[in-house]
Amino acid sequence: MKKISGHKLLSGFLMLAFLAPAQPASTNKKNSEYNFVVVKNLEATPIQNQNQTSTCWSFSSLSFFESEMMRMGKGKEFNLSEMFVVRNVYPLKADNFVRMHGKTNFAEGGGFPDAIRVLKDYGMVPEEVYTGKKDPALPHNHKLLETTLKNILIPASLDETQKIDFGFLHNTVNAVCDEYLGKIPETFDYKGKSYTPKTYAQATGLNPDDYVFLTSFTHHPFYSQFVLEIPDNWNWQTTYNLPLNELQEVMSNAINTGYTFAWGADVSEKTFMRADGLAIVPKTPLNILKDVEKKDPSVTPVEQLAITQQIRQKAFDNYETQDDHGMHIVGTVKDQNGTLYYIVKNSWGKESNECGGYFYASESYVLYKTTSIMLHKKALPAAIAKKLGISQS
Repeated sequence: MKKISGHKLLSGFLMLAFLAPAQPASTNKKNSEYNFVVVKNLEATPIQNQNQTSTCWSFSSLSFFESEMMRMGKGKEFNLSEMFVVRNVYPLKADNFVRMHGKTNFAEGGGFPDAIRVLKDYGMVPEEVYTGKKDPALPHNHKLLETTLKNILIPASLDETQKIDFGFLHNTVNAVCDEYLGKIPETFDYKGKSYTPKTYAQATGLNPDDYVFLTSFTHHPFYSQFVLEIPDNWNWQTTYNLPLNELQEVMSNAINTGYTFAWGADVSEKTFMRADGLAIVPKTPLNILKDVEKKDPSVTPVEQLAITQQIRQKAFDNYETQDDHGMHIVGTVKDQNGTLYYIVKNSWGKESNECGGYFYASESYVLYKTTSIMLHKKALPAAIAKKLGISQS
C-alpha cells in the first residue's frame, strides 16, 4: 500500500468531530443531502497524519492495534509509534531486494503483515518514545531516505560480478535509517515503568498469532491460502481466500460483534471523493449522473451498483483495482435510503475533509475495491473459520 497525498488534500471546514469512539455524524459535508444514522460505532484513537510518506500500511495497522487494545480493556489512551514499525521493516525489505537481484519491490509501501511481523519479532513502542523524526516540528517525509537507500541497493543488487558482503550492507542500511529516522531505543521508561520494545509489546496484550488476512479472488481456490500478487507484498505473505459473499459476511460480523478491521483498498476511482468524505459505486455511470441526470453524488444519495465476484475479479485483473491505500474500518452507518456505509478512519490528517479525517465507504465500494483485510480471528463467523481451518481458541 503506497497511497500518499496527505499533504496534498484540501483543508476543510471541521464540521464533525471524531473522538474515541468516533462521534455519530449526520452527513458527509456541509450542505449535503446525505442523512446518516449510525448502526455500529466502535472505539478508535485520534486521527493521525502520514504526511509526505507512503506509510499508510503502518498507520492503519497501528490504528487497528490501538482499537484492539481498547477492545481488550487495556485503557483508552494509546499512540503507538508508526515509525518504529517502518524503521524495522526497511532493512528487511532491503535484504529481500538484494537477495532477489533487484527484481522485487523496494519502496516506502508495505502491508498489514509487515506490522504483524514487527510486533512478533521486534516488539512495539509508544509514539513519544520514537517519533521517527529528527526535527519534531517537521512533517514525515521519506523521499530522501528512500532515494538514498535505492542508490545503495540497486547497484549492489545488479552487479553480479562482485560478492555481496551482507554484513556491510546491513550496517550501511541501518546507518542510513538511523540518520534519517533516529536510533531505536533498546530500553525506555514510559508512565513510570521500564521497558524494552519486546516487553512493551507484551504489555499491550496484542498476540500476533491472533490476526488473519483475508481476500476474495477467483484466480486461486477458495478456502485456501495464496500469496496475493501485489507489489507491496514483498515478503510473500499468504492470505486466506473467501467467496465474496462470505468476505462480506466476515466484515459485517466483525463490526456487529465489536471488532474493527484494517482495510487495504484501491482509492483511484473517481467516486472515491476524498474531500467530500465519500467512496461510492453508483449504479448509473458518473458521467450520466452529472451530465444527463444533473446529480452530484457527493451531495445526493444515489443507488449503488451490486458488486459480483466477476466484476471484482475483472477490476483486479485489468489493474483497475490495485493496492493503493491502507485504512481502518471502525463502524457502519445507513443513509436515508437504507444504503449501508462503512466508517473509515484515514491517516491524512483531521483537516483532510469535513468529517475530521474520516469518510464513508458504501458497502458496494468496499466489496468492489478491497484488496485485503486484517482482523482478529474471533471476528470470523464460526462456520467460516471452520471452512478455513482456523482455530478460534
